[in-house]
Amino acid sequence: QVPVVESGGGLVQAGGSLRLSCAPSGRAFTTYAMGWFRQVSGKAREFVAAITWRNGVKHYADFLEGRFTISRDGVKNTMTLQMNSLKPEDTAVYFCAADPFGRRTYSVRDARSYEFWGQGTQVTVSS
Repeated sequence: QVPVVESGGGLVQAGGSLRLSCAPSGRAFTTYAMGWFRQVSGKAREFVAAITWRNGVKHYADFLEGRFTISRDGVKNTMTLQMNSLKPEDTAVYFCAADPFGRRTYSVRDARSYEFWGQGTQVTVSS
């Protein structure tokens, strides 16, 4: 069973908005941080945004230029990514990831920090 599941992907025109959500799909787990990554076929997975659970500190990829906002619900253990002013180059499969304990030595921007991954949700932005 996939530990986390994404929802909210779809097709939108350039300049539009989408809201992605991520939630545990089964057994609840502790959370140190959660993040979003995206991947285009044939390219490496890249960091989009992350949030640490205890203090709510947010981290964003530089290329976002303030267009996306990450948030969390500490009670429900869910995370959202509000994506505004979408561009065709934002087209990708977006993955939710969770780091339960924060024991790894990598940055929250590094995919190696995360133990749980969702199966991904497709976001397509048409021009």
